[in-house]
Amino acid sequence: MPSKARLLIVDDEASTLATLSRAFRLTGHEATVCDNADRALELAKANNFDLIFSDVVMPAKNGLVFLEELRSAGVTTPVVMMSGQAHIEMAVRATKLGALDFLEKPVSSDKLLLTVENVLKLQRLESENFQLRQRMGKYEIVWAGEAMKNVMAQLERVAVTDTRVCILGETGTGKELIARTIHDKSPRASGPFVALNCAAIPAELIESELFGHEKGSFTGAANRHIGKFEQAEHGTLFLDEIGDMPLPMQAKLLRVLEEGEIERIGASKSVHVDVRVVVATHRNLQVLVHEGKFRQDLFHRIYVFPLILPPLRERRDDIPSLIEHFVDQVCRQNSWKPAKCTSDAVIALQNYSWPGNVRELRNMIERLLLLAPRDSNEIGLQTVESVLMPSAETRTPGSISGSGTLAARVENFERETINAELKRTGFHVTNAAKNLGLERSHLYKKAEQLGIDVRKQRRDDEFKQE
Repeated sequence: MPSKARLLIVDDEASTLATLSRAFRLTGHEATVCDNADRALELAKANNFDLIFSDVVMPAKNGLVFLEELRSAGVTTPVVMMSGQAHIEMAVRATKLGALDFLEKPVSSDKLLLTVENVLKLQRLESENFQLRQRMGKYEIVWAGEAMKNVMAQLERVAVTDTRVCILGETGTGKELIARTIHDKSPRASGPFVALNCAAIPAELIESELFGHEKGSFTGAANRHIGKFEQAEHGTLFLDEIGDMPLPMQAKLLRVLEEGEIERIGASKSVHVDVRVVVATHRNLQVLVHEGKFRQDLFHRIYVFPLILPPLRERRDDIPSLIEHFVDQVCRQNSWKPAKCTSDAVIALQNYSWPGNVRELRNMIERLLLLAPRDSNEIGLQTVESVLMPSAETRTPGSISGSGTLAARVENFERETINAELKRTGFHVTNAAKNLGLERSHLYKKAEQLGIDVRKQRRDDEFKQE
């Protein structure tokens, strides 16, 4: 909230308007004056005032009627009533109508200014409280099934320590959300949470982003820059996509983790830092180490407590709760009326494969809310199918077709695709998984879910060949 307020003063006495407006303007506030309630009502509806001062006794329409009309018109600006003929009954009625305060004339300048200051503080607190509620909603972990129950149990155990955590999971599974929760549940919660996506920063800039630089240390360094490590002092530094960090930078990060000191570019001495480092990646770090793309010594420094996030397709029990959460979140953020998904729409979404994981689900919910019929507050199956199913004009050979529910069609398509790839590779599971872009273990799990007995089919195929 600003420290200076926009005020509307309503009084039928010109001398009062002049005195009050001058007092407010001398202290930097912006004061608009009006000598009748009808005009004041129009001004209040058309402008975003921080506070309205209104006299009670005015000709044609008194201040209490004005206050009542303000509230009826949906104007929520705080109102302070003033009167030289004040009595208890008048003050009680004004309070019941929603007046923030009731002042008896003549009012001293100090009292008026203190009233404005208190209103600004109250509005600032309300704004901060609203932002906090929004933040809590935005960063809330929603789960119901066993897969995330195990993750949360591990999170609770490691969060209260200073142990380095390596969060592993596919893109969109919520790795930064988990990192924030670890920070919020740690003894460092009162400190800052600072995030850096290592894949999003050019290789030549990442050192400056992490460690900072001194003025004039390189072309374009017009001022000293404080890096992420120093920004996260006494808090948590989250390094997302650590697997994409360039090898030269990995060596410098290793030194910081070992010694607890950073050195800004162009500086002559090191700076001690007290920071907990949490990292995340969608890559297989052990494979990167084997390929020489990730330092083994750094791997052992950051891979102290791996926390593996399951993809959304492996936590389908959570999808109904996530849908409800995202529908509520999107509606509140856009000031839309509350909505919900029908049960058959939820089932259809629950059976989709979600290659983009939770992030894709959240974006899908926003799209569905935009596409849902305007005269309804429900997302129905027809709306879901219109988004998930390709139209007849755009459908390509081999895409989902036939009859039955959306879930049945998707499941049938996945079963046919896996069976076809297994046969094409001679039931070589590793090659089939590679061609489908899956981990070998995930292909086995998926096949089991779809009722495909890979070993039996391999034996049958070998028998036929004999």
